[in-house]
Amino acid sequence: MALLEDSSFESADQMAKALIKEVAEILQMRDWFALVHTWKDGHRGLNWAPFGNEAEAKSFADKMAIGGTGRLVKLYSPGVMLANAAGKKGWKGYCQHDECGHAPFTHSAATSARGACQVPTCPCPKFQAK
Repeated sequence: MALLEDSSFESADQMAKALIKEVAEILQMRDWFALVHTWKDGHRGLNWAPFGNEAEAKSFADKMAIGGTGRLVKLYSPGVMLANAAGKKGWKGYCQHDECGHAPFTHSAATSARGACQVPTCPCPKFQAK
């Protein structure tokens, strides 16, 4: 909404470019799913992607009637992989501790390390969602 209400754009083209860039950055951080198929005889089958979530992929698989088996594969986005390696400050769902920025699942959920980032090079002692 901030981009749509921003009066500093000199033209509609400028605003459209800014919106496309913003959407691309958001999609860069999104994980997708693929449906991987194997025929009954064990040979590789057909693959379908991308699906926005597991439920969408499972719903598609339920409608298919070609035989064999299928499984879901999570396709990690490049943005998520980079953010998990280096931290991406300001992205919702990432630790906002000044010395961290890694995804919530990199923080320990057990024992005395509960909340601490498990990325070996990260000094963050506790997850902070802000």
